[in-house]
Amino acid sequence: MTALRLPFILLLVGVLGLAGCSVHQPVSLYQLDAGSPVQPAQNAGMAVLLGPVTVADYLQRETLLQRQPDGSLQASTDGRWAGSLSSDIDQLLLRQVAGRLDSQRVVLAPATVGFTPDVQVLLTITRLDSGEKQPAILDAQWRLIDRRGQVRDNRIIHLQEQHAGTTAAQVQAQGVLLQRLAEQLSVALKPLANQPPIAEVPRKPAAKAPAPAVEQEKQPKIPMAAPIRTDMEVFRF
Repeated sequence: MTALRLPFILLLVGVLGLAGCSVHQPVSLYQLDAGSPVQPAQNAGMAVLLGPVTVADYLQRETLLQRQPDGSLQASTDGRWAGSLSSDIDQLLLRQVAGRLDSQRVVLAPATVGFTPDVQVLLTITRLDSGEKQPAILDAQWRLIDRRGQVRDNRIIHLQEQHAGTTAAQVQAQGVLLQRLAEQLSVALKPLANQPPIAEVPRKPAAKAPAPAVEQEKQPKIPMAAPIRTDMEVFRF
């Protein structure tokens, strides 16, 4: 009887082991493809403050979401982001814009003390996703603020990229969309590189203290009246 049970137990252990392996399959980790940006050579190039870069709430997670044909989003079962997607977006845009402007003076917000940008980029990304049968789509909006605090450009962007359908191909397509966004942003920034310096408003000289008023002449003192004594007596009846 024991001999008959032994093969059954071994078979059961093997099945459970295979089930465990299928459940704990390793998940692939993905990062955005930053392309091959040119290393900027100018240390005194255009000063750009990139950010704040605001990313939609649904993108601020490590889960890699898949867009479905009905417009819904589902978590990918075979991959996730390797860290913060928002940080990946910041670094990709920073390297792309700095390379296209050939400037080492492109920094992410918040800026360090003493950094005075020629332009500040306020960027909002409201959509960045794709699906197995859905193209990669990027929706964004930027505002360019010059050194005087004036809005020089305000643009809404919609970009789309086809892919082969695999998770890796989708991630690559999303990286391409961000590279295209950086390209268009750099084109909009270049005309703002030669802004005239802000003329300092001349300071008005400090007003002199008014001269002390001339003291009024002292009025002659009026002598106090003194009672006059007489030798007359007053009689009362």
